[in-house]
Amino acid sequence: MSRLRVLDLTDDLARSTGRLFVGMGADVIRIERERTTDRADRLHWHAGQRVLRSPDDAVLDVVLNRLLPGADVVLESGPLDQLRTLKRRGPAWQHVAHVVVTPFGTWGPCKSWRADDLVATAAGGMAWLGGTPGEAPEPPPREQAGQLAGTHAAIAAMLALIAKQHTGVGQLAEISVQEVVAATLETGAIAWIHAGTIPGRTSGVYGHVAHRVFAAKDGYLAGGYSGPNRMWDDLLAWMADDGAAADLTEERWQDAAYRWEHRPYVDEVVGAFVARHTAEEIAAGARDRGLPWATVAAPPDVLANPQLLDRQFFLDIDTASGPVQDVGFPFGRRPARLREPQDVDATVRWLDREPTAPPSRRTTRGAALDGVRVLDLTWVLAGPYATKLLAEHGADIIKVESMHRQDPTRFAPSMRLRPDATYDDSGYFLNFNRNKRSLALNLRTPRGQELLRRLASTVDVVIENFSPGVLDRWGLGYQHLREINPNVVLVSMAGVGQTGPWRKAVTFADTLAAMSGLTYETGRPPQGLTFGLGDMVAANAAALATLDLLHQGVGGHVDLSQLEAMAAHLGPAVLEPHQLRDGSRILRTAGDDRWIAIGAVPDDALAATIGTTVSDLADYVAQQDADTLAARLQALNIPAYPVRDGRDLVEHDPQLAAGNFYQLLDHPIAGPVLHEGMTAHLHSTPGGLRHPAPLLGQHTDELLTELLHFTPEQLADLHDEGVLE
Repeated sequence: MSRLRVLDLTDDLARSTGRLFVGMGADVIRIERERTTDRADRLHWHAGQRVLRSPDDAVLDVVLNRLLPGADVVLESGPLDQLRTLKRRGPAWQHVAHVVVTPFGTWGPCKSWRADDLVATAAGGMAWLGGTPGEAPEPPPREQAGQLAGTHAAIAAMLALIAKQHTGVGQLAEISVQEVVAATLETGAIAWIHAGTIPGRTSGVYGHVAHRVFAAKDGYLAGGYSGPNRMWDDLLAWMADDGAAADLTEERWQDAAYRWEHRPYVDEVVGAFVARHTAEEIAAGARDRGLPWATVAAPPDVLANPQLLDRQFFLDIDTASGPVQDVGFPFGRRPARLREPQDVDATVRWLDREPTAPPSRRTTRGAALDGVRVLDLTWVLAGPYATKLLAEHGADIIKVESMHRQDPTRFAPSMRLRPDATYDDSGYFLNFNRNKRSLALNLRTPRGQELLRRLASTVDVVIENFSPGVLDRWGLGYQHLREINPNVVLVSMAGVGQTGPWRKAVTFADTLAAMSGLTYETGRPPQGLTFGLGDMVAANAAALATLDLLHQGVGGHVDLSQLEAMAAHLGPAVLEPHQLRDGSRILRTAGDDRWIAIGAVPDDALAATIGTTVSDLADYVAQQDADTLAARLQALNIPAYPVRDGRDLVEHDPQLAAGNFYQLLDHPIAGPVLHEGMTAHLHSTPGGLRHPAPLLGQHTDELLTELLHFTPEQLADLHDEGVLE
């Protein structure tokens, strides 16, 4: 397939989209109003692109007239009233995937409002989750709202291109940054939906797993003692051998519920053990023991990570003053070397290319991934979030699960959220597994593994997050898989990848964030990120990788490292280690723990605008209602938004309500339950939330009959043998 051609008119809000397309091998021409002057930003975001400065509409019209006929994708981001492509849409645009990213969508009472990255994290509930109780909320570092929005924009573009292969026409797709952030909070809003609780700032202590940042002799580590009993047993044995277990070897501490109830004390003992050692001693010992611990690495130190070096993750950028090294791409053809952005003028053209094959037209209009079948062998969050994204756009997701490999999001009491919930109505599981069918299969049995191989021959995509080597032992490694299914896409989502010296490392979201360099950027001392940002960053990358191969129409194996996906979200941190704040700030407002995020405006200008002095600014804002003040500032084109918590998002945010972001699905046990909505709004093939998450094994007989043509008698035998449980 020919290289994709992308016209990129994004601003800072979604500039990561163009970078992702470069990573997928696309030819990207960037059209920008103002030249990016910061060298680190320019190299990181725009390496490998041709860049044209087009401040006036006359030049833009000339360029579009020349380039639009040959373009596959057109991207733009910014405030609604500043978008230049929407008003130019017409018949000449019918062939392109046209994606626009706005702060709050093109609908609702806030559609014209502005937001920078800080304001977007506040509006979507992410800023609320970071920081210390009683102090100002802290957003994640390195413009995570914009990077997430950029990835969702790339996903939307690929969905539109796949739909075009069947319909023959492109379409418009819209992304709201607020919605993207609100869909990336893990339990931020669903804790309110299911339990009536509001996760808040905890100084870096995870609310539903026993993980946090601990101080070592010479630095910091992320880790803890959640997970299977084996992890607690092995950590305790290590501490006992070191003479640092205190009374934790007593019988009462072997009960997971008792440990959870007395977590502060357990953390204290574990912290004392860690403090006796260097960070690397703990990290290396944990890798040897299969325990989830990792050193908190500074961004420049990430360049020396032996796992990332072995997998050739890093990117060399050739510049006029010599090559520089940067973080690479989360997946894809991943060029190892790019040149710095090349300035071009209005005469820029595409190279000639071969004509594409005519589309195989559908007879009915449906979702972009109608007819795509996915075998989902994942659990917890990263994998299920990836398959959730595919399911929303029509893919038939066959979730293989079992009582013998218990997904913590079904079975762990701390993740059920709903009072008195069972494994069939766990709140966490419901949100991330809607639109899927469940097939119960005991993969500890030879017959179960045989059935899995037969099922794999019937699907288009297999997504798994087993430890490296497990599929090979079952005869389902990629080489075996393509023998029975030549065009299959296999996406493996191991923590650090299928190869490399650390390939057997056990990882949680917090350990991946620590290794990636992002935890280091969360303060001094570092607090870490108390929600699974890394899981959802990896999930987005997995979904995008899947769509890339489906669009090409070829099979392939995506060896996705969650660590690499997270490190790719460092932005220009290794090129510019010191994060430069742009003047945006979060200030206290009237009410109990109420705050407002305000964009980059000098203090004197802000004070004059709202009618106070710089010395009285904080006191003045502290007396204002956050929603009222945000509306006043937005009317003056100053980005601002209240800092939303989980309850605010679900019950009080007028913009999310206008877009029907939280949608009801009627679950057979839980009843009508709100779910986080979709982020990619495709105009012609919209997709949707069709049905609630399945009961465990709900569709087992249905699927084996439909796909493998089993008779009732054969199914009864399999049930009796314990294969389907």
